[in-house]
Amino acid sequence: MLRYLPGLLLLLWQLLLLPPPAVPGPLDRPGFLRLGTRGPGGNPGRRPAPAAPTGTPYSGAGQHDGARGAGVCKSMPLDLVFIIDSSRSVRPLEFTKVKTFVSRVIDTLDIGPADTRVAVVNYASTVKIEFHLQTHSDKQSLKQAVARITPLSTGTMSGLAIQTAMDEAFTVEAGARGPASNIPKVAIIVTDGRPQDQVNEVAARAQASGIELYAVGVDRADMESLKMMASEPLDEHVFYVETYGVIEKLSSRFQETFCALDPCALGTHQCQHVCVSDGEGKHHCECSQGYSLNADKKTCSVIDKCALNTHGCEHICVNDRTGSYHCECYEGYTLNEDRKTCSAQDQCALGTHGCQHICVNDRAGSHHCECYEGYTLNEDKKTCSVRNQCALGSHGCQHICVNDGAASYHCDCYTGYTLNEDKKTCSAIAEARRLISTEDACACEATLAFQDKVSSYLHRLNTKHILSGSAIILIPQYDFLIQNLYMYKTSQLINGV
Repeated sequence: MLRYLPGLLLLLWQLLLLPPPAVPGPLDRPGFLRLGTRGPGGNPGRRPAPAAPTGTPYSGAGQHDGARGAGVCKSMPLDLVFIIDSSRSVRPLEFTKVKTFVSRVIDTLDIGPADTRVAVVNYASTVKIEFHLQTHSDKQSLKQAVARITPLSTGTMSGLAIQTAMDEAFTVEAGARGPASNIPKVAIIVTDGRPQDQVNEVAARAQASGIELYAVGVDRADMESLKMMASEPLDEHVFYVETYGVIEKLSSRFQETFCALDPCALGTHQCQHVCVSDGEGKHHCECSQGYSLNADKKTCSVIDKCALNTHGCEHICVNDRTGSYHCECYEGYTLNEDRKTCSAQDQCALGTHGCQHICVNDRAGSHHCECYEGYTLNEDKKTCSVRNQCALGSHGCQHICVNDGAASYHCDCYTGYTLNEDKKTCSAIAEARRLISTEDACACEATLAFQDKVSSYLHRLNTKHILSGSAIILIPQYDFLIQNLYMYKTSQLINGV
């Protein structure tokens, strides 16, 4: 009765959907990862995804089917060879699960000639290379080729499969990239049985040649053989699943393994301005235009482009707060459409010169002020003051205009005239009138006396003005005076006055 107890317990667990009691066994030893039991988070055996930075998308191992956080996880370039067991122990439906697992891993990778290249080696008692690394360069054709693979159905020659992969799949002729490319060479072997040949020595040679080996065991797989085939450390290179029904879930684990987290997308880069992804989880910082990267390779400082003399401004370069600059022109110039060169303004035509009288353009794009004739330019170089108002002819003097300085004058009269109260017009002086009224106008003696007095007076005046250099101007005036005096005297005689 006791020998049927384990079977009864298993039946009760299936009915009640309770987890079976944990029984220590060979699979609980350290050195490999076991899937198929539920972890603390409820996901089958998955490592809990690390917490993402606040507000930043995270591509964790909990995603599969190629669903990765956009830009967060970018797979590193690989030369990847799948070595899959298709021996008789692998049933057709289970082999389909293996192919689904391979396709899902392909979905998580960046496929292309410059990215990851994939080959598949199918083995049982014989080995067949289904396609080489250089055969397919896109995901669609790769997955279609994987779907066409059929099982070989006999034996489990794992060592021979590894040797074939090393000799034929990981060669430059087959599409592998040489040592100078620094592209990792990775093989994932999937098996559910015990190898029927020696694997430890061939696996050691493969690892020595630079191939990184991952071993995935299913169901009845021999764990010691998996550990002999896998690279160190074993807890990162050996995986176990209890059934083919959960093997496809390992794709997310390999996604995490082959993923180069992008610090730029994660927001952990600490770049002050711009983060640039370099691939394989690497990045560098750059600065916005007008800034330069500081010695810490993360923060930025404003560049004084005006001081660098690379601005191209013809006249004046002005730094802006944003780290950029703009050009300006000297007074009298305007900025051209290219925003760098300048053209002279015609300030006289613009009417902005401020000159009181005349504006004169200079060749240098500037101008100067001048004054009309008879005016002088003041110290402000714009306004004008009268220099000689007598010369302007606007003085209003009846006889003579006399300059008194830079901007003043006074009027004077010819000899024999006196200036009136308006300080501009002139009247004949009283002495001339007295010559007429001092004697009896009816007597001949008076007339002769009048003539003598006038002649004597005129002679004195004429002598006086000849000495002063103005006789030519004044003598005609005396002739005019004499004529008037004679006419006045004659009229008195006629009228009997």
